[in-house]
Amino acid sequence: MVARAERALFETEFAEHLALVELTREAALTAFLEMLDAWVRCIAGGGKILFFGNGGSAADAQHLASELVVRYQEDRAAIAAISLSADPSILTAGGNDFGFENIFSRQIEALGRPGDIAFAISTSGRSPNILAALKSARAHGLVAAGMTGAHESPMVEIAHPLIVVPSRRTARIQEMHGLIGHILCLSLERALKMDQSATATATTGPSPCR
Repeated sequence: MVARAERALFETEFAEHLALVELTREAALTAFLEMLDAWVRCIAGGGKILFFGNGGSAADAQHLASELVVRYQEDRAAIAAISLSADPSILTAGGNDFGFENIFSRQIEALGRPGDIAFAISTSGRSPNILAALKSARAHGLVAAGMTGAHESPMVEIAHPLIVVPSRRTARIQEMHGLIGHILCLSLERALKMDQSATATATTGPSPCR
């Protein structure tokens, strides 16, 4: 009986995931391309991406930062990225001294520079510290961007570009955030590699015929 129930749950969860993959593919392409363009312009211009989120989204922030600093798939130069969710000393000191709602905005004030990207990851899009950080990013000349779910959210008014997963279920939204984040990392690697190849060709010129 237990095995039968768990098999049904397994099939139901996979079916929901697969259905959302298709919905997200249709709904998020334009925002994905806008996001990729912002990432490429930021990194090619010498900027960095500051990732942040709460809970599972904090783990996603660390994950994406590591994919860029180390590598995702392509062999290439390191890409400047930081997870603002990763340092417990900063998070606890900031929460203690300025309140939990300011743990990310304080770091953006310290580390962000005009042209950098503040990349918020939030399934609900309603967390006060996420919204405060995005507002701080805009005030300091950063690009305020991110990913969220289909909840009615102030992020829609603050963040651009913004990728919205068409679901209100936290687990499914996180799964799509992971998938989209990986595609962004791979696309950024390839775009930078193409740009570097074009620059090298323009500098050295074509090889002489022999």
